[in-house]
Amino acid sequence: MAQLILFNKPYGVLSQFTDNGTQTARPTLSNYIDIPAVYPAGRLDRDSEGLLLLTDDGKLQARIADPKYKLPKTYLAQVEGDVQEGSLNQLRQGVRLKDGLTRPADAERIAPPDLWPRDPPVRFRKTVPDSWIKLTIREGRNRQVRRMTAAIGHPTLRLVRWSVGDWTLDGLLPGEWREVDPVRPVQ
Repeated sequence: MAQLILFNKPYGVLSQFTDNGTQTARPTLSNYIDIPAVYPAGRLDRDSEGLLLLTDDGKLQARIADPKYKLPKTYLAQVEGDVQEGSLNQLRQGVRLKDGLTRPADAERIAPPDLWPRDPPVRFRKTVPDSWIKLTIREGRNRQVRRMTAAIGHPTLRLVRWSVGDWTLDGLLPGEWREVDPVRPVQ
């Protein structure tokens, strides 16, 4: 039977099991998960946190990661500035990036969520306010959420992927993982 792992990837951890990039060792999935033959279904940048799905089933991996299935991915983003409805409407309509127009996103301003502290913490600036938004996208371009928020004038300070389809981070602290039933239907 196929395995499906939900992992809360901490800030600074690579979404792969080895680090071939630098002479200085950076933390990878192998620092947290010791299960043979599972691979990430999609990626999260080193400077992003949150839900990463891993599986040993190639078909399930493709179904989760391939944008043609439009599996919703929800992010909680702390952004620079005071986000207003006009900026959220831009996200809802699609944002023009260098690689083309994004699909419309679900976007709303939210109260600061009750998350774990980030290490290192986000830099606080007295003169620059920040806001939190909840953003759901149905595609997966490289650094897409960060590029979208920057395009509307609100660079991302902290980015946490909260859910992929029906799978969420509920009950998982950074660095924790659990195995779930892979038979659950994918949206």
